[in-house]
Amino acid sequence: MLGWELPPHNSGGLGVACLNLSRALARDGADIDFVVPYEAEHPEIKYMRILSAMKLDPIYRYGVGAYDTKYVEERLIPKVDTGEMISIREIQHNYCEFVEKYLMEFKPDLVHAHDWLTFEAGMLAKKNFGIPLVAHVHATEYDRSGMNGGNPVVLEIEREGLMLADKIIAVSEATKRIIHEKYDIPENKIDVIYNSLDEEFISEVYRYDADDYAYLEAMKAAGYTVVSTVGRFTVQKGLANMMRAAARALSKEKKLLFVFAGDGEQKDELLELSAKYGISKNVVFTGFVRGKQLRDIYEVSDIFVMSSISEPFGLTALEAAHHGDVLILTKQSGVAEVLRSAMEYDFWDTDKLANEIVAITRSKGLRNTLMDGISAEYRKISWDDVASKLISVYNEVNKHKRDF
Repeated sequence: MLGWELPPHNSGGLGVACLNLSRALARDGADIDFVVPYEAEHPEIKYMRILSAMKLDPIYRYGVGAYDTKYVEERLIPKVDTGEMISIREIQHNYCEFVEKYLMEFKPDLVHAHDWLTFEAGMLAKKNFGIPLVAHVHATEYDRSGMNGGNPVVLEIEREGLMLADKIIAVSEATKRIIHEKYDIPENKIDVIYNSLDEEFISEVYRYDADDYAYLEAMKAAGYTVVSTVGRFTVQKGLANMMRAAARALSKEKKLLFVFAGDGEQKDELLELSAKYGISKNVVFTGFVRGKQLRDIYEVSDIFVMSSISEPFGLTALEAAHHGDVLILTKQSGVAEVLRSAMEYDFWDTDKLANEIVAITRSKGLRNTLMDGISAEYRKISWDDVASKLISVYNEVNKHKRDF
């Protein structure tokens, strides 16, 4: 298994998804070596071996362009010292070198690579060692760039990896369409396997402390409805559109508070928009949150909005559903394919989003009906189902293994 992060050293849903699917696969009998590009302790992970590709602090990779691909450089420096790395491409180069040395000694049944960050290492395993390759697409460069094309280097790595893979896993039908239409990959090569809710999110002891968000609780007691969103402040997430919708909703319903939880390069723009629209007193920016702080956001919220221009899946929607939030999702989000009781809108239709927020706020009956439907739907999907489907894929692609 080739990945870029695992909790607690993750910056988003990719690491959470990799952790949960690996744990479910291990329960199903899979023997997994999981390669990460950094060196750190993962004391809670006992069911697979974690291999560090290099002596790199896990925090370092957050600042080298892994999730903001406009900073990706083509430059590669052979045998670069890890203390001098300044480019995601240099880290990927060393990651590939580690995988190549590993494969000279060990011969796994197959390689499962997650997203473009590890596709080159996966291709190396396929081309040089004849090992079947499963490419798992959690997001494409088209998603990350808001469907504007994005970085040509990343696009080419994605295209080559998808073409060379024996099988492709897409996290939604929407992602499958992008892979087929944008990368010219045959549909019969792509299997859709939806993510599920983090098992630890469900099982761990959680206790909401109202004092942490005393202001929001006080405003709720005064009749306000709390509308939240969680994620990176990037163009992909459509947050500028959500801010415009917030202004429209507030023009019709004054007792609304909007919580923007997260951080990113659009933070200043969003702050300026809230001031421009005259709604600053109704908008709260929390900064980056994780763990209990994140769960407290879901708990204090009444409505959760996923405003993404393109969201391959969207684990945060499942997390919000677990805390009883009513969901409003863009039609361009994969999670909307499994949560049919959520309200939907096109990412650009700010008037419809505003109207849906107001309608839920004003109708307790509508809110309760949506909550009941969502609660029943999100419980139907599980990581054990994911593992079962992946094992079937593994058995299929393992037939393609070549002897070297």
